Amino acid sequence: MFEFDQYLGFIAFLTILTIGFWLMIFLVAIVPYWIGGSVMELLKEKKEKKRLEKEAKRQ
Repeated sequence: MFEFDQYLGFIAFLTILTIGFWLMIFLVAIVPYWIGGSVMELLKEKKEKKRLEKEAKRQ
């Protein structure tokens, strides 16, 4: 019915499909989350630096 080469090809196809699926999930869900968090932290640091500079000028 099926030869062993066809079975190996099918297993390779499923492996590549699974890796592609999880790579897509990673790129769509996790990477934007990391970038968003980085930007928010950067903005917080700039705001804090600006606040400290204003306090230093008052004294």
